[in-house]
Amino acid sequence: MVRLFLTIFSLFCLLCKNAIADDKMRVLLDWFVNPDHGPLIIAQENGYFADVGLEVEIIAPADPSAPPKLVAAGQADIAISYQPQLHLQIAEGLPLIRVGTLVATPLNCLLALEDGPIKTLADLKGKKVGYSVAGVEEALLTGMLARHNVKFSDIDLINVNFSLSPALMSGQVDAVIGAFRNFELNQMDIEGVAGRCFYLEEEGIPSYDELIYVANPDKMDVDKIRRFIGATELATQFIINNPQQSWEIFSGTAKELQNELNKRAWGDTLPRFALRPAAFDAGRYNRFQNFLIDSGLLLEAMPIDKITVDVTR
Repeated sequence: MVRLFLTIFSLFCLLCKNAIADDKMRVLLDWFVNPDHGPLIIAQENGYFADVGLEVEIIAPADPSAPPKLVAAGQADIAISYQPQLHLQIAEGLPLIRVGTLVATPLNCLLALEDGPIKTLADLKGKKVGYSVAGVEEALLTGMLARHNVKFSDIDLINVNFSLSPALMSGQVDAVIGAFRNFELNQMDIEGVAGRCFYLEEEGIPSYDELIYVANPDKMDVDKIRRFIGATELATQFIINNPQQSWEIFSGTAKELQNELNKRAWGDTLPRFALRPAAFDAGRYNRFQNFLIDSGLLLEAMPIDKITVDVTR
């Protein structure tokens, strides 16, 4: 009789545990797992998500352009996306809003060969520039060139898809826009080719958040997102305080992460993670929005509270 009671009690406890199981979240990455995603992976591995009652599924997309659309359609809770694209996506009618920041500075740069003919942006006149994504990158490039009295029509723009550094190193183009300073620059150096980055924020482009968390404002569970953002903040603090240990934890999650490129990228990305991922600077978002309007990519300004929100308030 006692054994039967213990069996029933154990089953009851198991049912109770299942009844209070962690809340599930689906998070879509912008690309395959890489050092840009450090806070998410560390939050997962260190148990920070579990500590706040979340079971987070981190998914790398088959199509890098799909995550915001899938979140807008209610097929995931959060997507990692880009601030420049967010402005345009909202203007196009996608129900999206920024709920947090992952990387708080631009990573994008215009990349040329260190020993090549491009010493200043003025040298791009009459040259070939490779790109991978039309729209925002063209506006960024136009704004950078204008400071050096070079018109967009003065260059030959070539779509090299995502083969940015190979196109540059092979001589197919003289420079590329859209290269990430923490990846392509290191990739070229590892292959024995020195690169020169021209930083957007130093060439007249308003600074912006490179990587952000976006959600559907009509469908999002604010409580779950608040807990998610809090866990990634703890993870970022751990990374900053323990750079080597956090690298070992991160790289230990997959063999393909254990290489020189990712190790270098980890060190270069670390200081750019948002220390206060929930917070945002309304003036900064407004300045970039005005840049997009001046560039002709946006027709009119939107209220900032339609673009970004602090879920901790």
